Amino acid sequence: MALQLNVREDVLGHDCLGVTVAGILPESLADCAAAEVATRVVQWNNQPCPLGELFSVQGSSNDGRLMFTGDTSRVHGIGAGMTSGEVVVSGDAGRHAGERMQGGRLTIQGSADDWLACGMQGGMVHVFGSAGDHAAASLPRDPRGLNGGVVLIEGSAGQLAGSRMRRGMLAIGGDCGEGAAYELRAGTVVVAGRVDRRAAAGMRRGSLIALGPPPEIWPAFVRGSVWQPPVVGMLLKWLVRQGWQSPASASEGPWQQWHGDLTAGGRGELFCQAG
Repeated sequence: MALQLNVREDVLGHDCLGVTVAGILPESLADCAAAEVATRVVQWNNQPCPLGELFSVQGSSNDGRLMFTGDTSRVHGIGAGMTSGEVVVSGDAGRHAGERMQGGRLTIQGSADDWLACGMQGGMVHVFGSAGDHAAASLPRDPRGLNGGVVLIEGSAGQLAGSRMRRGMLAIGGDCGEGAAYELRAGTVVVAGRVDRRAAAGMRRGSLIALGPPPEIWPAFVRGSVWQPPVVGMLLKWLVRQGWQSPASASEGPWQQWHGDLTAGGRGELFCQAG
């Protein structure tokens, strides 16, 4: 049985700022009994507090799996810094879920708040709902966003998704807010729904693939060829194998290719439906 942390009903009232559980990870709890896990210190309302006062703790951590249940919408930092194992959230997750992950798998069965997988370096994050702003993006004063790994979002995402990504994959099944792939360094962003304004502005390298309606093209991009690059189809099939459910209704092309951002070197590319 996986180690299960269930939020106590009286913890997250309207006056609660939230609980930050950074450091509560499968690898840090390996071979710990439930009673020992309950003594670990987390932050509640910006004050240190034993984990056992906020969560009921059950099960064992021997199998490398950790589950969060109950009202986890204001539980922040779930899976942050994880290097191995699996974390499953039965509902919504708070801010900074999967921040700076290096390995392992984080599954969020609901939606995620802002800063999902920011600064992530490896592993996989799969969100079955939507995500807030700055998904797979760079943290403040950090020059790089997602730097490895895979982030799959079945629903929509907010502003600046994938901004300053250095490598890795971000796939968004719904609509995406303003500034998707902003200042992209490298890596790939796929959006199955509508892409808002300023998409790929400042892009240096990498790819933004818009499977839905053609987005407004940033002025510093120039039109390329209309063609059927095999890599797009191969990529969508690979995403399906990873568990992403959204490409099923995606167009098979042909695709209009755009090159840019010319003010940042012009080595990036944007694909959207031709016409």
